[in-house]
Order: sequence, then C-alpha cells, then structure tokens
Amino acid sequence: MGIIWTIIIGFLAGVVAKWIMPGRNEPSGFILTTILGIVGAFVASYLGQAVGWYRVGEGAGFIGAVVGALIVLAIYGMVARRRA
Repeated sequence: MGIIWTIIIGFLAGVVAKWIMPGRNEPSGFILTTILGIVGAFVASYLGQAVGWYRVGEGAGFIGAVVGALIVLAIYGMVARRRA
C-alpha cells in the first residue's frame, strides 16, 4: 500500500511543482507531469531515508514530494536546454 500512496502523492506533487515552476522547456501534459511527481516522490523518499528523516519503508510526505518533484523538474530543464 505504501507504493500506491507514493504514486498518488507523487501525482499531486507533480501538479503542484508544475504550477510553482512553469516553463517552456519543462515537460507538459498529464502523463509527464504524473511521471515527474512520482519520480520526485521516490527521490524525496530515498534522500529522506538516506539523511535519516524517514525510517526505512516510510515514504516522503506531500511537501517532501513537491520538493523532490521541483528538483527533478530543475534537472530536466537543465538537460533539455543542453540538448537544444
């Protein structure tokens, strides 16, 4: 059930991150926003566990997932600018 909650929170975090950081080079569309948020939620969970903020098996909260999605969005924007 933890992975399903991470996906749901990740989707919502992707929507919020896209709203906070809109741009031309960032992904647009429902599918890419969803993937961005889910990856951000997993990144936030992994980093939080590595730093000691979360226990093993505990996922990041909504704010952590939004921060993770913003990090992924920023990295995607840098990579997309270099490819163009």
